Amino acid sequence: MSYIGDVAKEMKKVTWPTFSEINHFTWIVIFAVIFFSLYFGVVDFGFDNLVKWILTLSFTG
Repeated sequence: MSYIGDVAKEMKKVTWPTFSEINHFTWIVIFAVIFFSLYFGVVDFGFDNLVKWILTLSFTG
């Protein structure tokens, strides 16, 4: 049971973030997820159209 006691001692040393820090970093994560999902969606759409265009050239030419 010394493991549990050691964990409790270490948890008392932890500096927990404040509510404003949690709020701040949560919004950063939300905006990053939105930004990267839009970015990869646009890139995927572009590559999809590029591949379709290349395939139509190779089969109709």
